[in-house]
Amino acid sequence: MEYTQTAKPLKKSRKNKLYRRDGIILLLLALPFILFAFAFSYVPLFGWIYAFFDYRPGIPLSQAAFLGLENFRNMFDDPRMGPVLINTLALSFLSILTAPIPMLLAIMISEVRAGWFKRLVQTVSTLPNYISWIIVFSLAFSMFSTEGAVNSIMLKTGIGSPPVDVLGNYDRVWTVQTLLLLWKSVGWSAIIYLAAIVSIDSEQYDAAKVDGAGRLRSIWYITIPSIMPTFIVLLLLSISNLMSAGFEQYLVFSNVMIADRIEVLDLYVYRLGLVTGDYSYSTAVGIFKTVISVVLLFSVNFLSKKFRGQGIV
Repeated sequence: MEYTQTAKPLKKSRKNKLYRRDGIILLLLALPFILFAFAFSYVPLFGWIYAFFDYRPGIPLSQAAFLGLENFRNMFDDPRMGPVLINTLALSFLSILTAPIPMLLAIMISEVRAGWFKRLVQTVSTLPNYISWIIVFSLAFSMFSTEGAVNSIMLKTGIGSPPVDVLGNYDRVWTVQTLLLLWKSVGWSAIIYLAAIVSIDSEQYDAAKVDGAGRLRSIWYITIPSIMPTFIVLLLLSISNLMSAGFEQYLVFSNVMIADRIEVLDLYVYRLGLVTGDYSYSTAVGIFKTVISVVLLFSVNFLSKKFRGQGIV
């Protein structure tokens, strides 16, 4: 009896040591990524101090005039801030409206029985995510400009005359940019839903088949309800990022004819800081965007906890 009583604490202590060692190993593996996130996401926050000074390049910050909240007050008098916010919110809302499309694509891919065709569709739809926006602009320009392939074919066949300038259409710029973003990201976004579909218990589909349910009923009553929590989480995260409509896409597609309709908040901050050299005011606008994004994140998290019983943070 003495041996068995002492053996149990020894086994527990050995297990505790193993768990502790595994925890240390996992922490060391994650440490480079933690340091990377800290260096590029938190260290730059010290630069927020420039928003409270009249900073000019080449002059030490200690010699710059202290402005306090003047740069933040100037945002309410800035005539460009209103149109920029409208462009940002409009493009973000259009992106949110297309949020169900990756889920529908994932459902269609999962229903394909031929493995080779499923892999082909998934590869073709995911490939645009790895193409830079500069290459996307080059492809779009060669196809949809006034002298591009589409207009050339339409002119030769007599379908369209005069040529249609798709990339310079002031009234359709939001729609065009939303479709380009959807084409580029739909396959990559569908991967998350495919992972959620794979995790669904196959016995549910077997039971539905026994009860006489076809494919459409199985999708409606099993697949969609099972992946709906994933959709809601991604939708809430998209809502919290309303102020971050993007940067690279609108930078490369901007031209004289659509510049007023495509200038979003991130692009506006870039032009204020690096083009006009107004670092203090651009920093203040960046802080404003970050604060609004944090408020939106915690707001949707509160609503998620209230109505769903669980949050995203």
